Amino acid sequence: MSFSILGPIATGGLKLPLCSFRVPAGFPSPAADHIETHISLDEVLNIRAPHVYLVSIAGESMQGVGIFEGDLAVVDRALEPAHGHIVVALLNNEPVCKRLCIRGREVILLSENPKYPPRYVLEGDELVIWGVITCSVRSHV
Repeated sequence: MSFSILGPIATGGLKLPLCSFRVPAGFPSPAADHIETHISLDEVLNIRAPHVYLVSIAGESMQGVGIFEGDLAVVDRALEPAHGHIVVALLNNEPVCKRLCIRGREVILLSENPKYPPRYVLEGDELVIWGVITCSVRSHV
């Protein structure tokens, strides 16, 4: 699975209406008289520019955690990558999006799709972690 960098996120943001009820996946539609407050997606997604950026995901190796082809991922460079984090990285200059697994001195990049084997980072490999994915956004149209 690879990615394309879309660039840094600007500070501020548009406030959008938030309805005061949860919408069931059925027939009801939200009405204007149910608007409780206005929220910013910057706040909801915990975006703190300039160390946060967006990438567009390519491939299917992370589908097991709900990251699909074409999704936008929010990447935070300020978070220290740790075991279990989903990271954006360069492995031998190849961009990857994988789960970081650290076992003692062994580093493994794991896919979340059984079609793809784990990638062991070997001596001589160059691994540069660009950031930790904190959330992803998917279009349904």
